[in-house]
Amino acid sequence: MAEIAEEGRQALLVMDMQRAIVGFVEESEALLERTRGAIAAARAAGLPVLFVVVRFRPGLPEISRRNLSFGRLAERGISLTDGDPAAEIHPDLDPEASDPVVVKLRVSAFAGSDLAVLLSAAEVDHLVLAGIATSGVMLSTVRQAADLDYRLTVLGDCCADRDAEVHRILLEKVLPTQARIMDAAAWAGTLGP
Repeated sequence: MAEIAEEGRQALLVMDMQRAIVGFVEESEALLERTRGAIAAARAAGLPVLFVVVRFRPGLPEISRRNLSFGRLAERGISLTDGDPAAEIHPDLDPEASDPVVVKLRVSAFAGSDLAVLLSAAEVDHLVLAGIATSGVMLSTVRQAADLDYRLTVLGDCCADRDAEVHRILLEKVLPTQARIMDAAAWAGTLGP
């Protein structure tokens, strides 16, 4: 079997850390602080930082009645549309003007977005993932990115889920089959001085 190539060009994806979604998880302040640290480390190392958000048109024409996940959001009155403050990236993460914001229409960061084009243009082949929820965007993006042959690192302390047990099982048993699981500080330590 051929050896796996050395680490390639990395990019940090900060996924679904929008006002409404961050509000679903406990200890969100600590999560945001660790994520800010990961963003700072990526920038210091010259790595691209991309923010991924789920956002819909007014009236939610992209949401099918058959889609349970997004249908539940709509039932709760969370529209995640342009101009809706709930859809904004959490202000504690403060994206820079040069950080691409990728708009997706489904759970995976690749679904209905131009993410693959941006990653290809930047010659990225190793994704470092932070986001909410572990059972949503994290799981779906890891699965799809692995099938697209990206190297993957999940920052386990920069993701969260409403269900702590689901979060634990995914980080300990499911996601390690396709991604390296690290905490943000350890990952930052691999980036050099």
